[in-house]
Amino acid sequence: MTRVPILMYHSVTERPNPETRPLAVRTSVFAEQMSLLRDRGFSPLSLGGLTEAFHSGTVPGKPIVVTFDDGYADFHSDALPVLERHGIPATVFVTSGWLADAGRHAAGRPLDTMLSWSQVREAVSCGVEIGGHSHSHPQLDQLPDRDLAGELRTNKALLEDETGRPVVTMAYPYGYSSARVRREVARAGYSTACAVANALTSAVHDRLALPRLTVAANTTMGKFLRAVEGSGIPLIYLKERALTKGYAVVRRTRYGWHKARGRV
Repeated sequence: MTRVPILMYHSVTERPNPETRPLAVRTSVFAEQMSLLRDRGFSPLSLGGLTEAFHSGTVPGKPIVVTFDDGYADFHSDALPVLERHGIPATVFVTSGWLADAGRHAAGRPLDTMLSWSQVREAVSCGVEIGGHSHSHPQLDQLPDRDLAGELRTNKALLEDETGRPVVTMAYPYGYSSARVRREVARAGYSTACAVANALTSAVHDRLALPRLTVAANTTMGKFLRAVEGSGIPLIYLKERALTKGYAVVRRTRYGWHKARGRV
């Protein structure tokens, strides 16, 4: 069974700000990582491309998917030139209410300078797949049903209107979802969605909860190589996996408490 690394990036910059620094990857390091993928003979796909390959049974040798969450402006200035230089497709999950020129649709509080709509469209023209990431970047599993549906549908509609392309992939803000959230994601028209989980993806995974591997400021080249080659992933992501599982219990308890009191 083919197991696929889906890499999760956020910011790519030589000058990360304090709020994004833990998840920011230096541009020079990112370039080294992408060069490694090419040198090691990986076959990069967009998330949508991977979904189609799973469906048709045409997954190439050494597949890998490169994704970016939130939609920071440095994707356009720093990451995209590197991706184009190496011929690597990517998927960017965009928070529509955070964009620099969101205007009357502005919502939430972006953590750094964000892409503009024109930069999103330029990325699409370069072959980048645009996916959804909610409208205001809330914790989706804590929202009432009506707000949850609005976050998903507003995000999808704006992205499709502005890019002129169907948007059928998404990633959960903070990586959090639940059976209720996944049902609403499917109703909104998404066919594929990403969590985090820090594990490899395969064709047997729930298409609305595909695991990804975190690439962050503290990801050394040694850890990166072991991750993409699938070598000892449970061990190298032991801390992250333990925190994720522990917090999932807390979140389910919190939602149940609020629901019992009529707050959701």
